[in-house]
Amino acid sequence: MRSAFDFSPFRRSTVGFDRLFDMLENNTIGQSQENYPPFDLRKVGENQFRIELAVAGFKPDEIDITAQQNVLIVSGRKNEESEEKGSDYIYRGIATRSFERRFALADHIQVRGADMKDGLLAIDLVREIPEAMKPKKIDIGSGERSAIGEGKPTKAASKQTVDADAEHA
Repeated sequence: MRSAFDFSPFRRSTVGFDRLFDMLENNTIGQSQENYPPFDLRKVGENQFRIELAVAGFKPDEIDITAQQNVLIVSGRKNEESEEKGSDYIYRGIATRSFERRFALADHIQVRGADMKDGLLAIDLVREIPEAMKPKKIDIGSGERSAIGEGKPTKAASKQTVDADAEHA
């Protein structure tokens, strides 16, 4: 399902924003999917985050967590052997159906680890900006002045003067 807004004029005049436009166009796809399992997204620190999913009834070996480029996929599949044989449920309110939940991750977000306790799966995330992309303070007056700015002749200008003197001699 596509969005009602046409991004093609922007695609023609921008470079490197393809992923952004794809996310905007495909945003409605995620809204039509089922919201199982429920989750919380928490900010733990300035650059630390935690996703907590309610996965009651699942064991750690029945859940897969995959981190791909800018996407975190959490899926769960109940083993058929683990189903309680001979149990006759009158009402079954704890859902143990298979699921796949996708989370779009911003640039430089890394998955640090996962833990499961009391039916909650906690996935720890951290934003790590590379040193090359961090802002740098440049001190004024720390570099040498250029020869051009001080009125000193450059090498090219000196060579032209020598060539001109050689022609007149």
